[in-house]
Amino acid sequence: MAVDREQVLRSAAALLTRRATATMDEVARAAGISRATLHRHFAGRDALVRALEALGIAECEAALDAARPDDGPTAEAVRRLVRELEPAAGLLAFLYTENQLFEGEQQNEGWARIDARLTELFRRGQENGEFRIDLTPAWLTEALYGLLASGAWAVTEGRVARNDLTHMIVELLLGGALRRE
Repeated sequence: MAVDREQVLRSAAALLTRRATATMDEVARAAGISRATLHRHFAGRDALVRALEALGIAECEAALDAARPDDGPTAEAVRRLVRELEPAAGLLAFLYTENQLFEGEQQNEGWARIDARLTELFRRGQENGEFRIDLTPAWLTEALYGLLASGAWAVTEGRVARNDLTHMIVELLLGGALRRE
């Protein structure tokens, strides 16, 4: 029987989002496969995390494309973006804290592309007068990542209803980013 690699990754992401220290045995059980099968697809935790990173990048880029960040008012583009990113928030929360992704090597080119697109979105909001100019676009990008990760953890812990996540992230981010007259 062929193993669906994407399903294994999604199972791993779901488990690691709840328990970042889960073992490879636990990941295999969550995916419904043996540890040996998991190891054939991912030589170890580092390979698994790198594959999850690639999935996270693909999901972020797809969300950015679907959100059409260059269309319409910037605040509305941010709302669309958060709504599109919400399904990947748990995976992003796990990746956000995975130290091995940030040690030694340069940043993955995929994250650099995503950062550039997000930074441009916030820069556009500043240039058209919607967003405060005393907060850099890079800072607003990092704030978005942090809010997505925190929101995902709050949903996982049962402290926030999943249906409220997009609203809460957008309102806090834009409430602090909007220029006041």
